[in-house]
Amino acid sequence: MISFSKVVVEKGDRVILRDINVELHEKRVGIIGRNGSGKSTFARLFNGLEKPTSGTISFDGSTEPKDLRGKVGFVFQNPDNQIVYPIVGEDLAFGLKNMKLSKTAIEERIAEVTARFQIEHLQDRLTHQLSGGERQMVALVGVLVMQPQMIIFDEPTTLLDLWNKRRLMRAITDLQEHVVLISHDLDLLRQFDRVIHIEAGRIVGDGEPNAVIDDYIARSE
Repeated sequence: MISFSKVVVEKGDRVILRDINVELHEKRVGIIGRNGSGKSTFARLFNGLEKPTSGTISFDGSTEPKDLRGKVGFVFQNPDNQIVYPIVGEDLAFGLKNMKLSKTAIEERIAEVTARFQIEHLQDRLTHQLSGGERQMVALVGVLVMQPQMIIFDEPTTLLDLWNKRRLMRAITDLQEHVVLISHDLDLLRQFDRVIHIEAGRIVGDGEPNAVIDDYIARSE
């Protein structure tokens, strides 16, 4: 589905990622690594939030940036970095208006996804008055209404309490879209189809979750 070929990311005189060659087809892929390893930069390449210094990224064979942006959604660790408008309904409609959809089509998409995640009652609420868990669900729904084929999550549970963490993870588990999840919750990622370990800007582990995670733990001891 998505392919990285000889991807390098440099910032100034620092090499953040080097020689990334990987193809992802699995439904659930986890990304692990120490802070500063380059995993967040890697994730932000998926939909063009970061640009490679060299190399190519393709989605279903296309290297066009618009295809990355249109087919890959991104959910930030902090939903406040993603929510733009003060009213929930306005925020959910923002991207759809940019797609030039009719008012009826916009309302139908928002109604369907908010009902699926049981947050339809939040549409008229002020976003700054929502709880952390509610804001994270609004951020997720804001991505889903755009109908991406893949969703990238950058440590989405870090700011959540246990109840909201479990609620969000149930939502992620039920998604039909392909999911790539950056997380320090290793037990959670053991249930995924594949795990990639990034260290010092390189992929040093890639494969069956238990084997990759156990190797990561051994390297950290």
